Amino acid sequence: MTTTGAGYGVRMVDRVEWVMLAYRLPREPSTPRITLWRKLRRLGAVQVVDGLVALPSNARTREQVEWLADEAVAAGGEATVWVASSASSVQERALAQRMSDAVASEYRQVVAEAESATGEPETARRRTAARLRRELLRINRRDYFPPPERAQAKAAVARLAESEVTA
Repeated sequence: MTTTGAGYGVRMVDRVEWVMLAYRLPREPSTPRITLWRKLRRLGAVQVVDGLVALPSNARTREQVEWLADEAVAAGGEATVWVASSASSVQERALAQRMSDAVASEYRQVVAEAESATGEPETARRRTAARLRRELLRINRRDYFPPPERAQAKAAVARLAESEVTA
C-alpha cells in the first residue's frame, strides 16, 4: 500500500482507500463525544475537518469505524461511514504524513525512554523493556504509514533488552 522515504516523509506507492466517519454528537452529555474521540485516537484516525475522520481502509478499520458509528447513533447522534479515495494525491499524502508524524513522535519517546533506562539497575531495565515492548505493540496497531523512527524504536528496545542479559 505505502512506503516511507528515508527522512523524506510519506511516499505513496498506490492510492489509498480510506474509511471515513462523518459524525455529530450532542454537546451534552459530553461523555459520548469524549469516549468516541478517545477510541478514534486509539485507532490512529486523522481528523480531516470537524466531525470527519479518516483511516486507511482495511477489514479491521472498517469494522471498528462501523462500531463507532453505531455507538454515536446510540448516544443520540448521527454518523455515516464512507469508503473513499482522495481526488488529490497531495491531500492524500498530507493525511498520511499527519498519521506518520503522530506515531513518529511516539516512537521517538520510546527511544528516549529506552536510552535513559540503560543506566538503571537490572530490575528497572527489565520492567522498562517489558513496558516499552507493550507500548511498541500499541503504537504499531495505529501505524499505517511507518516512519523511520519505527525501526529506531524497535532497535532501542532490543538494545535495552539485550543489556539485561549482558549487564
